[in-house]
Amino acid sequence: MDVQLFGREREIDESRIDARPATIREQIREYEAGERTAFDLEIAYPDSFTGRVMQAMTAIPAGETRTYGDVAATLESAPVAVGQACGRNPIPVIVPCHRIVGVDSLVGYGGGLDLKRQLLEHEGAAIPGEREAVDSPRD
Repeated sequence: MDVQLFGREREIDESRIDARPATIREQIREYEAGERTAFDLEIAYPDSFTGRVMQAMTAIPAGETRTYGDVAATLESAPVAVGQACGRNPIPVIVPCHRIVGVDSLVGYGGGLDLKRQLLEHEGAAIPGEREAVDSPRD
């Protein structure tokens, strides 16, 4: 099913979610409106490495990120394998692959880096490689 999020269309495999499409869309609307930080949906994770990565992504709270290396270390794998699994995530946003970032940059996202940045900013997460401007005294 296609859903709208911040003016962009994302495809979600609703067959992996035990909920009616209207419920899924409503929770995404609540997330976008800032009324929800976590989804209350029962997900059928694949019985594969991708499923294990998806479960690790789901455990990352809104407003936080983990690097591909962090997740790889947890799963005793390689960062590249985690990145590939993120790319296979059939339930983006609900299973928050946008919260997996590079050490010093955002790095790929199926919805585009602009959407990944927007999702992280919406959640109040720090964007890797970007520092808050610091006022410096002028001479």
